[in-house]
Amino acid sequence: MQENSFKFLLINYWRNIDKKIFFGFLLLFLLGLFFSFSSTSSLAGERLNKDYYFFFSKHLIFTFFAFCIMIFLSLIQTSFLKKFVIPLFIISFAFLALVPIIGIEVKGAKRWLDLYFFRLQPIELLKPFFILVTVKILTLEKLQNSQIKYFFSFLLLCLVIILLIDQPDLGQTILLIGSWSATVFISGVSLFYIIIFFSIFLSLISALLLLMPEKFGYIINRLVSFIDPSKGDKFQSSSALDAIKLGGLKGQGMGEGVLKDRVPEAHTDYVIAIISEEYGSIISIIIISIFLYISLRIIKNCINQEDQKIKISLCGLSALLIFQTFIHVGVNTSLIPTTGMTLPFLSYGGSSLIGSAILAGVILNYTKNNTHLYE
Repeated sequence: MQENSFKFLLINYWRNIDKKIFFGFLLLFLLGLFFSFSSTSSLAGERLNKDYYFFFSKHLIFTFFAFCIMIFLSLIQTSFLKKFVIPLFIISFAFLALVPIIGIEVKGAKRWLDLYFFRLQPIELLKPFFILVTVKILTLEKLQNSQIKYFFSFLLLCLVIILLIDQPDLGQTILLIGSWSATVFISGVSLFYIIIFFSIFLSLISALLLLMPEKFGYIINRLVSFIDPSKGDKFQSSSALDAIKLGGLKGQGMGEGVLKDRVPEAHTDYVIAIISEEYGSIISIIIISIFLYISLRIIKNCINQEDQKIKISLCGLSALLIFQTFIHVGVNTSLIPTTGMTLPFLSYGGSSLIGSAILAGVILNYTKNNTHLYE
């Protein structure tokens, strides 16, 4: 009896899931495994004197765990998932709030919690739930005809950003602001309010830079070096751009790249440059095209959605996915200042993979056909 119920659940799940989005995410997971093996083997074996498969083995474990999270979130009932959005956001926010207190500082930034087995970066888990909670605020029936809902969502954004700026983490701050702006814009807010919110934010950032130059002076240094490379250290971004140029269209060949050995943490923040150097810009373009195709499928699903909450949530999650992808690519190609942004699914790191899996799981859940059957 239980076996038949489980079989029926799987059949029903497979019939309703958006298979093109599912295979898109699956392909990104597999590509992440392959490029992790390529970009971390020499790093572990030659520079850190560890087993050649040390980082790859860890990435494999996290990929399996992340994939299970994606399947679980996409499998459960949509109504059940909606009920747990706020509790999961609160838990993630609590982890983020613990970072200034018990967090680990690495290279001048305190962004991680030591969970013994691995280092957790709470913001990676928080991002998808932040979008979902923002949508809940924007679609509250009591505030349906009131503009104050945008103010409440802005306050929520400020709470998260305050904790991010304290770390400091400029990249995630920019990503959340962009994703929040896209979400509230889709909900129907006037551009006038968005301009006001941005003005307030820019004023606060400017005040921080002026009043606390010791803590946030690095932001000015990065902007100055981006505008005028001769006035700052652009070793990492210049090396990444040189690697992309060196790779050309066809690449240098697997394991023949030098960027992963020259730039620290290249397998996380500069993974697209490593891919371009070893496998060519054509492969990088294909990877970016996969992200764009997934987003296109999500937007197409939004057009047919009747549930306003799901529609806005999908738009916000899609914006989060695309903005993070293009911030990573922009940093690697020196189009924007260095931010230290991972590439979803492909960059090495357990927190990044788990955050990507949560985002993918919710998207797959919300894009299921006949969603009302699960309500």
